[in-house]
Order: sequence, then C-alpha cells, then structure tokens
Amino acid sequence: MTHLDTSFLIAALEGRPRELAWMDAAAAGAAPLAISAIAWCEFLCGPLRPGQERDARALLGEPVAFTEADAALAATLYNQGGRRRGSLPDCQIAAVAIRSGAGLATPNPRDFARFTAAGLRLATEAHPGRADP
Repeated sequence: MTHLDTSFLIAALEGRPRELAWMDAAAAGAAPLAISAIAWCEFLCGPLRPGQERDARALLGEPVAFTEADAALAATLYNQGGRRRGSLPDCQIAAVAIRSGAGLATPNPRDFARFTAAGLRLATEAHPGRADP
C-alpha cells in the first residue's frame, strides 16, 4: 500500500511526467493507492479544476481516517521536530501512513525524511507501491 501526499496527487492530476510515470507503473503492478483524510482535506482546499476531485476519488477511493492514535503520534512527531510552523499537516500525514504500514509517495522527500526514524517509509519512484527499507 502506498499513500499519496497532497503535492504528489496534485502533480499527478496536473500531468507532471515523473508523477504520471510513477502512477502508471503503480497501476501496472496493481499497487493499491490511498490518501489520508488530512492530505485529502489539503487537496480539497484547492484550487481544483473541474473533474479533479472526481478523478482523485476514482483513483483513491475513501480517504484513510485520522484516528486518536494518529493524533498522538502526530503530536509526538511535531514536538520532536521542533514545533516548526506549518509542519503539523506533514506530521499528521506521516502518522496515518505509519499506522497503516503504507509507504508515502511525495515529490518532496525532504519534507518527510525526518519521520523515517519513527517508521515512515518513503516510496521510491523506481519501484511504485514499494517503500524503501
């Protein structure tokens, strides 16, 4: 299972070649894709072009819920990361992926690299649907 972060989903829907190639390879390998409710909320904040919400929902299905356990882990990640302004959504997205045992596809791996010590696996572009060890 691979979760998409907001930026990755937007890039794919905008037709960026790298993200599209990764998505095509994931689909060919039947790698299940998902998105957290936190990333879905960021996505819905838009701006969205007509049909983008429909396309994203068809691709990803129901977003993965943000649970009480996710909230506790996200708070820990946020506090351990120095309580950086604007970083809480990334902490929340990472927490859902960690709990779900999912890799995270992101075009911004540096934004999420600090969460690997807590168990986050960053998905590779070379091997969609598989996360780095």
